[in-house]
Amino acid sequence: MRTFTILCGFLILLSSCAKPSYKKNEILSKADTTATESILDEVVVFNQELNAEEQIATALLAAPEDARDQAKVYGYDASGEWMTLREGSNEFICIADNPNQEGFQTVCYHSSLEPMMARGRELVAEGKSRDEKEEIRAAEAKSGKLALPEAPAALHIYYGKNAYYNQESGLIENAKYRYVVYIPYATKESTGLPLAPNAPHHPWLMFPGQYNAHIMISPEN
Repeated sequence: MRTFTILCGFLILLSSCAKPSYKKNEILSKADTTATESILDEVVVFNQELNAEEQIATALLAAPEDARDQAKVYGYDASGEWMTLREGSNEFICIADNPNQEGFQTVCYHSSLEPMMARGRELVAEGKSRDEKEEIRAAEAKSGKLALPEAPAALHIYYGKNAYYNQESGLIENAKYRYVVYIPYATKESTGLPLAPNAPHHPWLMFPGQYNAHIMISPEN
């Protein structure tokens, strides 16, 4: 019995050293049921509460490096409410990680996408489901009420289910990039792109022929 107690204590101590915890961020480790299996079976990261300066710094990591100094940044106040953290003077808009959701995600997109993105936020705030939101935006885009980009417009995503902000290094751990290039109403015929990736990490066209048609690009790293 004493040997079992000591072993359990060792496993708990080892799993607690997997990664540091920052502010509200909690990294939970689930111990396996057998000693012969890996101690860490799954890691779930709950969001951190970052101050305005940290939100701006991490949100800008999604943007092209040469656009970061002048990009506009949205984020959240201490109560988790949406707010403008910094005004910008170029064509990029960045959004900090949402403290009300698990994992980590920041995005940065071309300003020509803002009408579509802002409308989506309005509809979510009204309690619309994902399907309802898309139906409304599609109808408004078709009628001309919702402005769409007149040229291909990119959205950059820096994300990770198990990603978190390391306050000691100032870096995001376990995150990766994805790129989305919106071309409203684009098709396979108009772009020459497949509707599914030819191989992992290859570009492909999603939602062909729709108002939110876009090229998906998911680099390996």
